[in-house]
Amino acid sequence: MSMSINRRRFMHGASAIAVGAMSYQSRRAAAQSSGELSVALNGGDYAKACIEAYVKPFEAETGIKVTPIAEEVPAATLELMVSTNSVSVDVIPVDATTTFKAPEKGLLEKIDYSIYKKDELDAIVEFTRTPYSVGSIVYALCMVYNTEKFPAGKPRPATWAEFWDVSKYPGVRAMSSGVDGSGPWEEALLADGVPADALYPLDIDRAFASLDKIKPHIRKWFVTGSENQQLLHDKVVDLAQSYDGRAVALMDQGAPIEVNRKQQKVTWESWGIPKGTKNLQNAQKFIEFITRADRQAAFAKLIPYGPANRNAYKLLPEDVGRKFASHPDYLKASIVADSKWYATAGSDGVTNVERLIQRWNEWILQ
Repeated sequence: MSMSINRRRFMHGASAIAVGAMSYQSRRAAAQSSGELSVALNGGDYAKACIEAYVKPFEAETGIKVTPIAEEVPAATLELMVSTNSVSVDVIPVDATTTFKAPEKGLLEKIDYSIYKKDELDAIVEFTRTPYSVGSIVYALCMVYNTEKFPAGKPRPATWAEFWDVSKYPGVRAMSSGVDGSGPWEEALLADGVPADALYPLDIDRAFASLDKIKPHIRKWFVTGSENQQLLHDKVVDLAQSYDGRAVALMDQGAPIEVNRKQQKVTWESWGIPKGTKNLQNAQKFIEFITRADRQAAFAKLIPYGPANRNAYKLLPEDVGRKFASHPDYLKASIVADSKWYATAGSDGVTNVERLIQRWNEWILQ
């Protein structure tokens, strides 16, 4: 079970593309040659952007043939491939929770950081860089408001405590559901006065006590980014928690929306290498290549996700860079979701994210 803010929730475009439609097992043969590489790229427009910004330039520079697979590799599939010694894909996207859980099970290879240039490695946002994975994108849940309801020059909520203040800042509200474990726990604790640097370990009882206060004022607990985007587009809500990509897309379309980056909740996605891949050296080369600043800047120009490499911002126009959660100015005021805490299990074997899901399912029916 993953707690990380799900990137697919705010994907811009969900169209499937016919890239690498073979099954995992039928691709095994293609993954054996030292001059080839099999890479999972998720799907839709995300995969298209990966092919243009990463795959084609990598092939041109190295001569290594890359088979792009427009599919995800769920954690269960990764575990099955490794445990049965049938690894059929060399590089995969991994969410923030898998970054911490997979190494414990021996599912990922260590990243060879010795092949990275120091200035590139140092520029990769620290929390996205682990011994077993390297950051690809950074994204966030933010506070968003309708500028017709909260025009410039008038009082606007700037913190989650102010979001909770329905008397001073009246308006119809929406927040993310906790059905998958990635609910508004941090926001609730911040609203209740917990300092940002003292959020973890999350006080679950206190979080739900805080949610009790805002619950009557929430029009919709949205499950997907598209749900929330539609609410904002149709002006059904005046004030919302929102995926930053969805909100930026609305702003680009001219919607009266503005994003408040203060206390945004940040998470990330990374690249990893399944344990036992036959093309380990090529996989290492590929990840080093696609986490360079110029490649991440090229990717960000194709699809609006924040680069994990801070140097990419030197290659992006200022107005473009400020659309992303990982902009250096925004990170200073951000909350980084502690995926390791969510993935940690108690003595009963139940992880914190599973505990939150159970609590949410009981609470939402009350």
